[in-house]
Order: sequence, then C-alpha cells, then structure tokens
Amino acid sequence: MHIIPQILKIEMKRNKGTLILGIGNYLMGDEGIGVHIANLLEKEQLPTGVDVLDGGTGGFYLLEYFEIYKHVILVDATLDGNAPGTIRLIKPRFATDFPPAMSTHDIGLKDLVSALQVLDKMPEIDLFVVSIESIQQQGIELTSKIAAVVPDIINEIKCLLPINDQQLADPPFQNLITIP
Repeated sequence: MHIIPQILKIEMKRNKGTLILGIGNYLMGDEGIGVHIANLLEKEQLPTGVDVLDGGTGGFYLLEYFEIYKHVILVDATLDGNAPGTIRLIKPRFATDFPPAMSTHDIGLKDLVSALQVLDKMPEIDLFVVSIESIQQQGIELTSKIAAVVPDIINEIKCLLPINDQQLADPPFQNLITIP
C-alpha cells in the first residue's frame, strides 16, 4: 500500500488500481467519518495497487485522482434521515445518484461526478455513505453510534478490494444497504 501525499505528483500514471478516498471534515465529529476511515486504512496491509487518501473536503481538487484510478471507493457521511450508523453502498453513475442530503461538501462531490461525465473519465465508483444525526457537532471524536460501525465499514471496503485479481465474496454485514 502507498499513502498518497495531498499534492498530486506529475509522474503519477493513469489507470492505477484502486483508490480509497475518505471525505469529510475531521473537525466536525461524525461528519469526518470518511477521513477517520482513511486514517485507519493507511495503517493496514492492503493489496498491491490499492492506495488510500484523506480527501478532506477537497471537491474539485480531487478531480485528478478520479482521472488516474480505475476504481475509487469513497467513504462519506450523509444526513439522509436513516438511523445514525446506517451504512449504504451506492454505485453512482450520475450526480443524481447521490443521496439527497449529503454532508457539508455535497455540491463538490456532485459537481465532481458531473465533471467526470463531461470529460468522459468516470472511473468505477463505490460510495459508502454513513448516516449521521447532525453536522453541528464539533470535535475530532466520533459519537459512539458512528464509532461502533467503523470496523464494519472497513471490512465492507476490504470486501471490494481485489486480491490476486479476484473479488472477495459479497460483504457479510447485515447493516449494509446496497443501492445499485
């Protein structure tokens, strides 16, 4: 596994394998779940060709990463009205495929997907959204409900990673809702 620096290097080549991209504001508690997941995965032994990036609230600054990787796994928080800690897997092909109420950087991600479509550079995207109660909470700690599902999210992500060019079995967790 390689940890990618925040500034993209020119020598990076197109068509790299898989990027796990954690999105969110680390300073706003549960809203930073994607960043927390990225930070934890950076410490794990992942298959060759899998990179991890703390995308923060990068929006359009992340466009080049989507152009480089064949597969991008996003993790983000959402205010969708589901019980806090609900995990959903969405395979967005269009900006309209995103949940109706993403977190504070909603417009950036939707616009990013639209730009990728216009540029005809859309990678395969798997978006894990985690339902949170509010984005008003400030601090770097996750609430107990969100912290409790972190191991499940990490295991779900690992189930999407190719090992020796083969996909693992379907994710085993029952709190995952898959949306095609």
